[in-house]
Amino acid sequence: MPTARDILLEAAHRAVASRPWSEVRMVDVSARAGVSRQTLYNEFGSKEGLGAALLHRRVEALLDGAALAVAERARAGGGPAECCVTAAGQVLRTARADPLVRAALTGCWGAVMTFPAAAMPRPPTELLVELRDRVLARTPPWIPAQGRAGTAGVVRACEVALRLALCFVIAPPDEEQTALGLVEQVVRDLLD
Repeated sequence: MPTARDILLEAAHRAVASRPWSEVRMVDVSARAGVSRQTLYNEFGSKEGLGAALLHRRVEALLDGAALAVAERARAGGGPAECCVTAAGQVLRTARADPLVRAALTGCWGAVMTFPAAAMPRPPTELLVELRDRVLARTPPWIPAQGRAGTAGVVRACEVALRLALCFVIAPPDEEQTALGLVEQVVRDLLD
């Protein structure tokens, strides 16, 4: 059963998906969630608090989603290259669908959301490293035994795959498959 917090965050996410954060009003979020404005303020304190909680939730969903996709790919028999490409694909799809995730990955907030200095989200570089580490933490123990590439090579290939995905978030290709094909080719070259 979703909590009031969950319902409010989902309502805020739907609101920011359709208009800039500066145009999202707390009264609209509470009405969309079917709860009182007082409940909204009790839960988050302010619009900035709501925004910070929403961003945190969306970034965690990206991190968890990429790690889960990689774990599923590995369980299905995917090797390091396939797992790296799976993570890159998850980043591309999530960033394409979610303006908050896209802004968090690129650092280009524009009208998507504004933050007071104390509540600024972590920089994209830190997010990318955390994403890489979570993805690698969900891979099976075959990583240390990858021939000449070794563990360091797999870590490097994963980071390159995610950085290429980030490039495609910034400058999207015509087709996602074209981007993932390039990511796969580069990753395989790094691992061979």
